Amino acid sequence: MPRHLLRRAAGRLRRAVSGAPTAVPAPAPEPLPVLGYVVAGADGAHPASAHVRVVRRIEHLARGGTAEVRQVDPTAFVDGGDQTDYAAILVQRDILPRDLVAPFLAAAASRGIRVAAEVDDDFFTDSGRDRLARAEYDPDRLASIDALVRGADLVVVSTEELAAVVRPIARRVVVVPNALDPTIWTPGEPLDDDVRPADEHRVLYMGTLTHGADLALLRDVFTDLTDADGVPIRLEVIGVTEDPDEPDWYRRVEVPDGHYPAFARWLVDHRQRWRAGVAPLRDEEFNRAKSDLKAIEYTALELPAVVSDRPSYRVAREHGVVAVPDDVVAWRDAVRAAVASGTADPTAAGWVRSERLIGHDGDTWRSVLLG
Repeated sequence: MPRHLLRRAAGRLRRAVSGAPTAVPAPAPEPLPVLGYVVAGADGAHPASAHVRVVRRIEHLARGGTAEVRQVDPTAFVDGGDQTDYAAILVQRDILPRDLVAPFLAAAASRGIRVAAEVDDDFFTDSGRDRLARAEYDPDRLASIDALVRGADLVVVSTEELAAVVRPIARRVVVVPNALDPTIWTPGEPLDDDVRPADEHRVLYMGTLTHGADLALLRDVFTDLTDADGVPIRLEVIGVTEDPDEPDWYRRVEVPDGHYPAFARWLVDHRQRWRAGVAPLRDEEFNRAKSDLKAIEYTALELPAVVSDRPSYRVAREHGVVAVPDDVVAWRDAVRAAVASGTADPTAAGWVRSERLIGHDGDTWRSVLLG
């Protein structure tokens, strides 16, 4: 090739190379905020209250890429062994020993880490403390909760009624209603391995030992209760009481061993065992702060729910759940009607699906805990 053509080609090559845009490396993604939590149990095995109020929501934030989440060892946090730069730490009720609350709060404050306390019962009024003491809460546990709530930057509660109890002693209170994890509570095909006798209908009542006194409200309701055709309606109880002497008006049901997710899935799989679910509440100060969790759980099981007409169930009643006054005849009629129906009210079912499932109930926890 002639020399002038070579020079021309080399010039074109230089211009092409020098004019090419320089590749700019993509910016590194912003690190996710780290959200710590302190609850009873470990490795997925936690009490039901920890799963419902904390663990299932925390895991949802992690699955959605909103935050990195870590269970915090409070002792390691206090003594400096855990130097993680947490955006916030959520502590559930009495998990911190009484003598560790103040050092924990001080360690968080010194590192600029916000502490949120989570409580879901009335641990503060005299009647509430008496009720919990009967359910084996010792004074140190109650003192731990009180110190945590007074010292935390934020307190998360489940109802407006409980918020009213907590506000006089807390810096800031936010209400986050209970919601169910759809990965557990969305029904599939039920299992058909229960013996379902044709000569009785079953009604479910489940709860913690703090509801032992509420169970007594159902004695006259279920004693000799039958449907319109004379078929017996039998109450079955999960939890609620440890009375070794089972009366003849209810039957205790033992469920397979396993922590909360396994228990919830067992309920979902075996939901056809029951025709309805009930949730009585005595008219007591402690109960006024209770949540509507039972109503939404029964509805998620596709069962009609019959509940006491209390503030706890006001919103549920507005969405189709049957709320009954303190009258035995009214309760017996409501249970018969629920058994005859055998399926959740469509309005209530739609409400639970659209508003009371984690991920469908807004973004409150992310905004409250992470800003």
